[in-house]
Amino acid sequence: MPINLREKKPGQRACDVKDEKGKLCLGHLKRWYTPDEAVAKELGPKAVVYRCERCHTLYRAAPTDDSTAGERFELRPVNILGAFVRKK
Repeated sequence: MPINLREKKPGQRACDVKDEKGKLCLGHLKRWYTPDEAVAKELGPKAVVYRCERCHTLYRAAPTDDSTAGERFELRPVNILGAFVRKK
C-alpha cells in the first residue's frame, strides 16, 4: 500500500486537510521521530516526516523552509551584550 504524503508549506504548523463536510482539520504538525516500518522503508530512516496529531496525515518537510518550524535556520554571531552582529 503506497503512503500518501503531503508537502508541508514553508512555516506551516497546522494541518490543512479538509474532511467530508469541508471543515479544516487544523491539528498541530509535530515532527515524527519514530515512523512505523512502512514509512521508514519507503522514505528511508533519516527522512524528516511530520504527522498531524488529530488526523495522522503525514507531511514531508519543504526543502525551502528556513523558519524554525522547518528546523533549518541561519546561525548568526552574537556580541557580548547578546545583540546580533552584522556582517560587514
